[in-house]
Amino acid sequence: MRDELRALCDLFIENRDILRKAFRWESAYLYPVCAAVFTGRGQTADPAALRHCDRILKEQTGPFNGFRGTARLAILSLLAADGDPGGRLRRALGLYDALKGYFFVSQYLPVAAMLLAEETEKSRYAETAARCRRIYDLMKAEHPFLTSGEDSIFAALLALSPRPEEETVEETEGCYRLLKPAFFSANAVQSLSHVLALGEYPAEEKCQRTMGLYQGLKDRGYKYGTEYELATLGVLALLPEEPEAIIEKVIQADDYLSGQSGYGLLGLGRKQRLMHAGMLVSAGYREQAAENAMQSAAVGGTLSLVAAQQAALCAAVAAASAAAGASASAGGN
Repeated sequence: MRDELRALCDLFIENRDILRKAFRWESAYLYPVCAAVFTGRGQTADPAALRHCDRILKEQTGPFNGFRGTARLAILSLLAADGDPGGRLRRALGLYDALKGYFFVSQYLPVAAMLLAEETEKSRYAETAARCRRIYDLMKAEHPFLTSGEDSIFAALLALSPRPEEETVEETEGCYRLLKPAFFSANAVQSLSHVLALGEYPAEEKCQRTMGLYQGLKDRGYKYGTEYELATLGVLALLPEEPEAIIEKVIQADDYLSGQSGYGLLGLGRKQRLMHAGMLVSAGYREQAAENAMQSAAVGGTLSLVAAQQAALCAAVAAASAAAGASASAGGN
């Protein structure tokens, strides 16, 4: 295992434990996902910064605001990892108000607003919200029963693409048609297709790489999850490296995580651990991507990779938030 990957794994575990200690009653599924927010940026989570973000969130939102719902820890992590959390939150709240003009309020809409806030100028809030809705409607037209509130997050990320709305959704559908026969969960394949649509390779190549990674891991005895975990597999398929090398790194990271607390018999399962390993391998390319971004020819690929990482993270946040909400409902019955 290379030192860089081991260091990422160690930073990930450190961040997870910091979050778990600072926010004791959150979903066990959310801690590692939020840890990935910091780890992907090469940061160590700061409890004081997280508490500061929690204070400004409470100051600027009411108790029933969606920003303080089941995705709160993810939102706090995104704020704390930002150099200007107050500004990021103000932009996100402005975008949230614009998005509410086009979408029903849900636990996913604040996450969409947080992501858009990183890239959207204030003068374009209304235009961006309308573009999100047009993409969402195109997605809904293709899959009326699959497309739901969580897809507003993907519509937001796809809205940042320079492609026209129709072309963007056509790319998603091309990937969906190629991948659906291989997996049972249509919803998971739809999320995977949204991630792949953010990449620059042709649809056939992206899907072939995805299936190559899935089968390659399976052949080595590492069965990748086929629910929300698939979105991260899509990010791995977009990495600028041969599939065999990616598979080897994922296995090394997974083996290393298997010896860490929280992944034993009473911890998270093997599928979640393997997804976390995939997240860490893709995070290892962020620094390389930042360096490549200095070359104009690599800018498109760099931006698409970062967007795909965010999309996969959103899929994990959505799943973890849903699990947390279901757990809270069960506890109240």
